Amino acid sequence: MAYKPTIGLEIHAELKTNSKMFCGCKNDPDEKKPNYNICPVCTAQPGTLPVANEEAIKKVIKTGLALNCKIAEDSKFDRKNYFYPDLPKGYQISQYDQPLASGGWLEIRNPKSEIQKIRITRIHLEEDTGSLVHPEGADYSLVNLNRAGVPLMELVTEPDITSGKQAREFAEELQRIFRYLGVSDAEMEKGQMRVELNISVSKGKTLGTKVEIKNLNSFKVVEKAADFEIKRQEEVLEAGDKVVQETRGWHDKKEITFSQREKEEAHDYRYFPEPDLPPMHFSKDFVEAIKATMPELPQQKRIRFQKEFKLDEISVEFFVDNKNLSEYYEKVVSEFKEWLSVEKIKDSDKLYKLVANYLISDMQGLLQGKEFSMADDWKITPENFAEFVKMIYKGDISSKVAKMVLVEMFNTGNDPSDIIEKNNWKQMDDDAGLEKIIKEIIEKNSKAVEDYKAGKQNSLQFMAGQVMKETRGTANPEKVIELLKKLLS
Repeated sequence: MAYKPTIGLEIHAELKTNSKMFCGCKNDPDEKKPNYNICPVCTAQPGTLPVANEEAIKKVIKTGLALNCKIAEDSKFDRKNYFYPDLPKGYQISQYDQPLASGGWLEIRNPKSEIQKIRITRIHLEEDTGSLVHPEGADYSLVNLNRAGVPLMELVTEPDITSGKQAREFAEELQRIFRYLGVSDAEMEKGQMRVELNISVSKGKTLGTKVEIKNLNSFKVVEKAADFEIKRQEEVLEAGDKVVQETRGWHDKKEITFSQREKEEAHDYRYFPEPDLPPMHFSKDFVEAIKATMPELPQQKRIRFQKEFKLDEISVEFFVDNKNLSEYYEKVVSEFKEWLSVEKIKDSDKLYKLVANYLISDMQGLLQGKEFSMADDWKITPENFAEFVKMIYKGDISSKVAKMVLVEMFNTGNDPSDIIEKNNWKQMDDDAGLEKIIKEIIEKNSKAVEDYKAGKQNSLQFMAGQVMKETRGTANPEKVIELLKKLLS
C-alpha cells in the first residue's frame, strides 16, 4: 500500500488598515526607518491599554463571508503567552476558542483535475510581532518594532490537501481573494502573507505524525517544501524509524527542510481571556451590512468572463490575476455595445478576443513587467482602445500597422485615427497600385519565384513580406497573398 500524504495549512495575512490593531500607530509595511511607527501601546510600556481596531475586525468577517464561513455571534480576544525577543509584551493578543469565523470552504482542483472543497477550520484575528534584523558577521540581532501590533489574520484549514501542487493552488487562490476583497495586499516577498504547512504521511486511515514547516514566503517554496517533506517522511518510515513531531524550516539554497525545535502544544501557550478588551457581539444587521459591500470574487469572475466574452481559459485566468487590467478590458468592451447593435454584428466574440489578445500580448510588452494601473499616467482611454480594435476588426489597418499605432497610442495617448492619418498608415485600397508593386517584387526575386514554383510555400511568404515592407504594412495581407498567387500562376 502506498503512503498517503495529509496536509493542512496555516496562513497569516497582514491586514490593510490605516492603523495597527490595538493602537493608533500607522500600519505601513513599506516604512524603512526602524522603530518609527511605534508608541507606548505597541511597545508594551507599563500602564498602557489596547483598543481594538474595528476595521480589522470587519475585514476578517468579510473574508469569512467570502470563504463560506459561519460568523460568530459572540467572540473575544485571548492572551497567548510565549517569549520571543520581538514580542514586546511577552504575550500576543490573539483568539483561541471563539474565532471570528469558522466552518468554511474554498474550492480548488485536486490532482485528478476534479473540483474539491478544502475545508476551513477557522479564521481569527491577532497582532503581529516585531521583526529581528541580523547584521551580517555580527554576534547580535536588532529589534525593529514597526510591525509589532499590525493586524494579522490567521486562517487554518482542515487536513484536506494531498500534494504540494494543491497546497500552492490553495494559497494562490486565497491571495487572489484577499486582494479582491481589499483586506490585504498579501505580498509574500514583503512578509504580508506567510504560509505554514502541517504534513504527515501514513498508510491506511490512521494519520501519521504531524510536522510543521514555518514561514514559507513564496508559492514556489510552498510546493517544493511540501513535496520534499512528504518524500523525507516516507524515507524515514521506510527505514523503520519514527517521524518526530517538530517544527522545521526551509533552506532556500539547499532546497530542504531542517529541524528547528520540538512543536509546542496549545497548553504550552497558557491561553486565557484578554482582561483589557471586552467580549464582542455581532448582530445580524452588522454582518449583513458587511455582506452588502462584498465585491465580485475570482471564481465568479472566471465564470462570467467565460460566459459573457467566450474567452479561453488562459485569457480568463490572466484577467482574474490582473484585476485592474480586467476592469479596463470591461470598459473597452462596453464601448462596442451601441456599435454592435447598429451594425448588427453577429461575431462579437471575435471582437472581444481581439481586445484580450492585444491587452495580454502587445500591451504587456509595452508595460515591461510593470503592474497595470489607470492611475499611473495611463494615456490610452478605453474609448480610443475600442476604436483601435474596431479598425483591426474591420480591416482598416493591418496587424503590422496596428502594432505601430499601439506604440504611438501608448506614448502619446492620441486618437488612433489621427495617428493613422498623420503617418499615412491607412489600409491601401488601390488594387492597381498594389498589383504594380507586387510585379516589381516578383521581378526582383527570381530565385524565390523558382522556389515557389518548385513547391516551396515559404517563398510565397517571403515575397508577401517584401510587399508588406514596400507598402509600410498598409497593404491587406490577404489581398497580397491572393494577387501574388494570381500573378505567379
